[in-house]
Amino acid sequence: MPSPRRNVDARPLSASASSSSGGPGSPAHGGGGGGGGGRFEFQSLLSSRAPGLDPTCTRLRASESPVHRRGSFPLAGAGPSQAPPAPLPEEDRMDLNPSFLGIALRSLLAIDLWLSKKLGVCAGESSSWGSMRPLMKLLEISGHGIPWLLGTLYCLSRSDSWAGREVLMNLLFALLLDLLLVALIKGLVRRRRPAHNQMDMFVTLSVDKYSFPSGHATRAALVSRFILNHLVLAIPLRVLVVLWAFILGLSRVMLGRHNVTDVAFGFFLGYTQYSIVDYCWLSPHNAPVLFLLWNQQ
Repeated sequence: MPSPRRNVDARPLSASASSSSGGPGSPAHGGGGGGGGGRFEFQSLLSSRAPGLDPTCTRLRASESPVHRRGSFPLAGAGPSQAPPAPLPEEDRMDLNPSFLGIALRSLLAIDLWLSKKLGVCAGESSSWGSMRPLMKLLEISGHGIPWLLGTLYCLSRSDSWAGREVLMNLLFALLLDLLLVALIKGLVRRRRPAHNQMDMFVTLSVDKYSFPSGHATRAALVSRFILNHLVLAIPLRVLVVLWAFILGLSRVMLGRHNVTDVAFGFFLGYTQYSIVDYCWLSPHNAPVLFLLWNQQ
């Protein structure tokens, strides 16, 4: 009976094959490029991705994720350098909770805008009182600064008494102070005129595109108080002066030129301006140079 085939070392071929499986070239030792080696590498990759085998690698992969880089949430295994965010400062926390004063101011502003729009009955020709618009514009001219300045200068040039010149000189000073303060406040506040206003006013300047405060209201309060304190008038005329100032201020809202708060602050500012003029009253005793220059002219 023929003997099995043997290799050079006189060992059976099956034995040499079985011994070669445990040799240095076997997949267990990382050698050889056969199918057994490929299967072992694939299994080793799967086992390395299994959870719980290497916590260090797991933390490294989690730290490299884009969610962790954006700082969306803290990781349980984060180091001491990844501390929770610091609490907001006290002033930032207060901004999230508006105070009672802020709520009250916003409410008053909303009421002011609503009431001003309701009272703007002469803002356009198609408004409910659009036919009264020409009369309101004529009343607007009566409170403009240019007619008052020109009228005061004319009366000052025609006056022939020291008492009359003194009163007119202070009226001119009051009108100039009014123009300066109103222009300054309008340039600082820069509140826009109401949206339903038509820019067809009489002789406007660059600051007249702003609304707060109303220059006509300040001038009406200033001039009316000045007249009532330095002119001797009968009671009906004094009532007419007060009515003129009040209706002039109301016409600013009816024409859509100003809001209600613009006119209200204008009345207050004009009333205060007269107190300033009365405190700095110009006379031949404290300002003799002005009266001497005017007397020479």
